[in-house]
Amino acid sequence: MPRYKLTLEYDGAPFVGWQRQANGLSVQEAIETALEALGGERVKIRGAGRTDTGVHALGQVAHANLVKDWRGDVLRDGLNAHLRPLPVAILTAEAVPDTFDARFSAVRRHYLYRIVNRRAPLTVERGHVWLVKRKLDYLAMQEAARILLGSHDFSTFRASQCQAENPVRTLERLDVTRSGEEIHIMASARSFLHSQVRSIVGSLEHVGSGKWTVEDMRAALHACDRRHCGMVAPPEGLYLAAVDYGPAPDASRSAG
Repeated sequence: MPRYKLTLEYDGAPFVGWQRQANGLSVQEAIETALEALGGERVKIRGAGRTDTGVHALGQVAHANLVKDWRGDVLRDGLNAHLRPLPVAILTAEAVPDTFDARFSAVRRHYLYRIVNRRAPLTVERGHVWLVKRKLDYLAMQEAARILLGSHDFSTFRASQCQAENPVRTLERLDVTRSGEEIHIMASARSFLHSQVRSIVGSLEHVGSGKWTVEDMRAALHACDRRHCGMVAPPEGLYLAAVDYGPAPDASRSAG
């Protein structure tokens, strides 16, 4: 059976997350339904990242095994026709070797978190960024972010229901930048713990607003205890930005 790699984007607001669930429509279910409508076959797809309810994607990747041979552009356009009016778009569809796995072949995942830092309420960006009205010192947030780079036990920054056996992750990138009223936080790693990025962002907000010092961030990391985490940032500001495939990253070159 030919295997296809799908790269897609979606607005996570109307979905219960990526993975199929009994309590509502997931992105996975929407795409599987479109595949059945297009090709007449029931297919189960696997995604690179299991985004939570309300989390968006700019470059989610999935793979599917299909009975029929498809030209990539025909598969893309056909799926998009069946996905309307849901806010999901297949950006590319391409045949790949059957050794390709959207989840397990990934060597790096990139997440973007968007904060709008202003007093005025949101209009156009409502549901797509986190509005923080308190003035944020992004330079302090940058300094605190550097503490988290490298390999650490991130138990403080993972959800209590996280099922990962090992809390150690290698954070290769954690950049905080500001342009006007918008603050971007970019995080890159081979893999992340459940709610790790949102937990880190919420703690960085504490540093930026002056609730925490930079040393408080260091203490929270070293505590390896969820009770020392700051607030968890809301899902609407988080985007799965891209997924990399290829040679595994050299851990010795990781920042930190």
